[in-house]
Order: sequence, then C-alpha cells, then structure tokens
Amino acid sequence: MARQELARFLRERRAALSAGKVGLPDGVPRRTPGLRREEVAELAHMSVDYYVRLEQARGPRPSPRVLDALASALRLAPAERTHLFRLAGSAAPPAARPVRRVRPQVARMLERLPATAAIVTDATYGVVAWNRAARALLGDDLARDTANLARRRFLGEGRTYETSGTPEFGHIAVARLRRAAERYPQDPQLAALLEELHAESDEFRKIWQTHPVHAPGHRAKTLDHPELGRLRLNCDVLLVPEDDQEVVLITAEPGSPSARALESLVTAQAPTRTSPLS
Repeated sequence: MARQELARFLRERRAALSAGKVGLPDGVPRRTPGLRREEVAELAHMSVDYYVRLEQARGPRPSPRVLDALASALRLAPAERTHLFRLAGSAAPPAARPVRRVRPQVARMLERLPATAAIVTDATYGVVAWNRAARALLGDDLARDTANLARRRFLGEGRTYETSGTPEFGHIAVARLRRAAERYPQDPQLAALLEELHAESDEFRKIWQTHPVHAPGHRAKTLDHPELGRLRLNCDVLLVPEDDQEVVLITAEPGSPSARALESLVTAQAPTRTSPLS
C-alpha cells in the first residue's frame, strides 16, 4: 500500500471537487478550494476521523468497500477509480455498469465535424451521441433512447443498409459485447440486451459461441444507400478509454462522388440538435 501517494491523491481529488457537483450548496465561502474533509466523509458514509487519517497517511489499509465509497464520493472517473485501488494495494472490482453519458467536450467535438458522420457508443453499443451527418446517413432512430448498433445488426432495428462490412461487424459487435459482459457482470441493462440477442438471433448465438476477438481500428466499406446509391466510405474508431466508449467516424475520400453525395444528404436535412450532453 502506497500510503503517501494515496493520501496525496485523496487530497488532490477533494480539492478539485466543487460542492455543486455533489449536490451541496455552492457559492458558500471556503478557506480552501474543494470539499471539506467532513463533507467527503459524510458522502462516503465513514467517520471523519477515519478519512482524516487516510489523508494524513496514518490510516489502515482500506477495504474494497471503503475504496468504492471514496470513489463514488469523489466522483472519480473509471481510470481514477482503478488508480485509487492500485494505490491502496487492491485490485479494482468491475464497475457496476457502463458509462452511458457522453462527456460534453466529446459531444461538442462531433458538432465540429460537418463532413463526417460521427457517433459515440458505450460499452454495449448503445448510441449515446451523434451529429447531424450521422443522423442524415443512419436515420432519425439514432435519437431513440434504445438506439443500439448491435440491435441494428442482429435484429434489424432502425434503418439498416447492406454494406461490405456487415459480416465482419457481426463478429466485432459480439467481441465487444463479450468484453462488456466480463467487465460489467452486474449490469441489468446489458444482461437484458444479451438475453434478447440470444433469444432472437441465430447468427448472434453462433458467433457468440466462437469467442471472437477483434480490436477497433480503420476499415473501408461500401454502403448501398436507397437514395444515393453505392457509397465508398472509411470507418475509423477512436477510443475514450476513461468511459469505455468509442467514437465512430464515417468519412468519404475528399472530392469523391461518395463525398459529394454525403454532403448533399447532410445539406438536405434540416438542422437538428446534436445528442444530449448528459
């Protein structure tokens, strides 16, 4: 257990957290930035004395239950939570559920990509953010609370197109859902999704049994669009590792017929608000 490093980490995260972010009255004058020690202790449901000793590197080794309470009280991101457990000499248990809220800065980034169809998916392929170009290309159902790329692929939910990458994406989707099942074994929403896919898709069941392994990256594909015809597109995936999310970027080669067709599709669609930021 790295007592000094753990103490410093707790102090730094407490100082960086405002009262308003944890539901406490904001704007009250404070001698130092951040929360008070007694406020963190109350949020973590522990005695003030115990928390003070942790910040002073005098406390006993905290249990996983105490560490989870501290991670929640200090609003730690997944990577910070893992670091907290590491400093305390413990292995971080799986998070209770995937992050299903997009970071505001990531959502704003999508708005700055007018020539790119961009979406953000959580660890279960739920769509948590999209931009105007993505909605024009992939359909208004992206805005549904239940929008999920795995459901699209295996159950035909929402607007679906035949693409050259359709067979490969089936294996990619199953590989990601298998990873999610390992990371979030207690998440009821994921459990319900897997039950639905197993019950309603023979293809999903067969691929699941092969234990596929795929890494995100670059792929080129063709898409047969009912209005624009055959489009040649590039699909690139960027990771948001702290939230276990992926940003999917769909583009066409500049100046190509596919690029002009995609631009005309976006221009024809009336402006709509980007995905919710929370």
